[in-house]
Amino acid sequence: MRVGMVGLGKMGGNMAVRLLRGGHEVVGHAHGAAALAALEQAGGTGCSDLAALVAALPAPRTIWVMVPAGEATEQVLSDLAAACAPGDVLVDGGNSFYKDSIRRATALAGRGIRFLDCGTSGGVWGLTEGYCLMVGGPADAFAQARPAMDTLAPPDGVRHLGPAGAGHYAKMVHNAIEYGMMQAYAEGFELLHASEYGYDLAQLSALWMRGSVVRSWLLELAGRAFAKDGDLSDLKGIVADSGEGRWTLVDSIDRAVPMPVLALSLQMRFRSRQEDSFAGKVLAALRNEFGGHAVTKA
Repeated sequence: MRVGMVGLGKMGGNMAVRLLRGGHEVVGHAHGAAALAALEQAGGTGCSDLAALVAALPAPRTIWVMVPAGEATEQVLSDLAAACAPGDVLVDGGNSFYKDSIRRATALAGRGIRFLDCGTSGGVWGLTEGYCLMVGGPADAFAQARPAMDTLAPPDGVRHLGPAGAGHYAKMVHNAIEYGMMQAYAEGFELLHASEYGYDLAQLSALWMRGSVVRSWLLELAGRAFAKDGDLSDLKGIVADSGEGRWTLVDSIDRAVPMPVLALSLQMRFRSRQEDSFAGKVLAALRNEFGGHAVTKA
């Protein structure tokens, strides 16, 4: 295929390279000159603007968008819609909110442009390991983009899951599960680190990868991190959240589906950004007031 790629950052850039290695032609656009140069060095074609990218692709076009969710995605899709023609396929491979994807699919369909919402998992390892692709949207649009998706994914790593929104909804819940798994590993390793046994956490992670019921790719990545820095002393325990956990929690409330693990995992991420929380001060003050318990002065 000859595929358009808008956004050549850590994910989009690697995806473009994987497509090129798989025999596809890639026409890319990004704001940074360095990203365009990297694409051309890998064998792709760089375009300075979206109009040039659209003009460089044969109809019906397949254009993959890998830019941050929210306003950036909204603007790129709007600009592409103005330049594209009926029959073209636009793929949003970012972490967009699924209701936004449903809205965008409806708006684009009114112009004859087909839209796929593609939940993409794989991170920086996707270049070599492949990307898990969860796709929502019209079946004929999926069929058109399928050759590129088969190259991006590992064997059996791409599925058409249903109509508009289905792909990004699946990815939203996927990331919520990831929150809970990460928190469970974090708490377990913190207790091991606090114990008197002086565990080598990299070696213990490697051991658990051999037949243990808790083995996983996340555990393997934890082992890699411990191998680099056993105490993780070079890091601060500040953890961001990019939105999927919040969206999933709100959706679970709307559907009355209990998700306490996600709720607590998300709250722990909020706590990680507070060096000295006001709530902690209130607790300390209350213990001092009712029981005379010692407090630590600032």
